Amino acid sequence: MSSALVDEQRAQTVRIAARAANAVKVYGTGNAAVRALDGITVEFAAGRYTAVMGPSGSGKSTLLHCMAGLDTLTSGRVFIGDADLTTLNEKKLTVLRREKIGFVFQAYNLVPTLNAEENITLPLDIARRKPEKQWMDTIIRTMGLADRLDHRPSELSGGQQQRVAAARALATRPEIVFADEPTGNLDSRSSAELLDFLRQAVREYGQTIVMVTHDPLAASYADRVVFLADGRTVGELAAPTAETVLDMMKSLGG
Repeated sequence: MSSALVDEQRAQTVRIAARAANAVKVYGTGNAAVRALDGITVEFAAGRYTAVMGPSGSGKSTLLHCMAGLDTLTSGRVFIGDADLTTLNEKKLTVLRREKIGFVFQAYNLVPTLNAEENITLPLDIARRKPEKQWMDTIIRTMGLADRLDHRPSELSGGQQQRVAAARALATRPEIVFADEPTGNLDSRSSAELLDFLRQAVREYGQTIVMVTHDPLAASYADRVVFLADGRTVGELAAPTAETVLDMMKSLGG
């Protein structure tokens, strides 16, 4: 069998976890209108780790929020699997977000009155689902949180809080995890620990992750980097290194 045929068959077996089709997002009206997304079409393969990068104001966080159903498009379509988010009412969108999407915010967004374990299982509690013990044990062990489960957020370091937030995003075994600058508030050691975990979640457990970052080193953990500028996709890298990402960002003025 020719290598070209093998590549073609492999391409046909790649499942798309999320995609945007001609996505447009405009904030404001008239002379004050800002076109944050300008007709973006992009796909994110299942079981892969993708970083999204671009200069400030390029639309990367807007894209992430629209793809996760946290914000709505002005026009165009967004899909999680086969589900078109632009056709769902608020109730159905809430159920889809709860069951199929995990989200890691830069600011952690933990509930201060709950301890670490309660924060991790919160999405399951809301959905009235029992935690899958083996999966929860795997997450907690991998994140190094076993001795911190009874601590509230105020008793945890920033790195520990973000690891709790990442564990919460993965607790439901979502189809896709979106992470918006998850290392933005962390020191280098905590950043490396979190990025190692996300990489491991993809490699060992087949998780799909899409992460917005401004850090070339963080992006180097990904399988692929998609670059945005002025609300459009302007390029991508496979098997990125910190150096190749930095070169690309310099060419974009980022």
